[in-house]
Amino acid sequence: YVLPSIGAFLMMHALTPPHPGPTAAATVMGADIGLVVIVSLLVGLPTWYLAGYRLGLLLAKRYPDWPVPSLLGEPEERDESERPGFWATVFCLLLPLVLIFFNTIFSTLEQSGAVSAENFFYQLSRLIGTTSVALLISAIVAMWLLYIRPRKDRKVGNLLEDLVDNALAPVCSIILITGAGGAFGHVLTVSGIGQTIADGLDAAGMPVILAGFLVAIAFRVAQGSATVAATTAGSIMAPAVAGMDLNPIALAAIVVAITAGSITFSHVNDSGFWLIGRFCGFDTATTFKTWTVIGTAVGFMAFGLSWVVFAIAS
Repeated sequence: YVLPSIGAFLMMHALTPPHPGPTAAATVMGADIGLVVIVSLLVGLPTWYLAGYRLGLLLAKRYPDWPVPSLLGEPEERDESERPGFWATVFCLLLPLVLIFFNTIFSTLEQSGAVSAENFFYQLSRLIGTTSVALLISAIVAMWLLYIRPRKDRKVGNLLEDLVDNALAPVCSIILITGAGGAFGHVLTVSGIGQTIADGLDAAGMPVILAGFLVAIAFRVAQGSATVAATTAGSIMAPAVAGMDLNPIALAAIVVAITAGSITFSHVNDSGFWLIGRFCGFDTATTFKTWTVIGTAVGFMAFGLSWVVFAIAS
């Protein structure tokens, strides 16, 4: 169960907005978030099946008698009436993607001249379909549907306080890492290193999509965080792609290639390496042979498929 699940987790976390790495990389490079989602799914689904699911099953056969650890301790007991329904949960998961797609569709129609800038639905898509607003709306809806609505006999204020207090602590590190990665990437951009790298890659004749992938790998190996690697590599490559007059799909493919590089070669400086290893009861060597292998395979296959999309779109 664990190793095939790791492949799905890596694919969605590393390649697909609204997760922080791909969202930040797409933002600093000026890519359309909705198109990045589409390209990441086109690339990610076959990648998950082959490099995640199938490879995970193959690796799992090497450890047939591995003991099942107590992953998260004892589950919190909840009354049956307080548990959210299946379809409510699915709705909350899909809502941000639907809102972002709504914005992408009408932005594309407006650029092609099919609808005017004064069109009501175009204006509505710009209001509720941007990434930050879509996530805010989804978070508020999820609070109501999944937590407050099933607990009708308790005060809403107390429920919100408990929910926010319990939910904020685990994501604080992600917020800080994303902010630090963006700041570091901005420093590198202002320093002119992006243009220097762009000029060097142009002189070497290296394709920009390959260069972005390799830069992301370098930062991933150096500092461990996939989010920081994707954000920083996107900041560095932004000047290189700005003057290339790429179409939106090709730009989205470059973003996916960068995020693919950000999950390869996980090792001891990656918090995810220890998180998976400790939760699953793996020793360090076993974590290298499972988590690192699957992440690297997912990254390289996703890069190869994103290059195919880039070549077709270009």
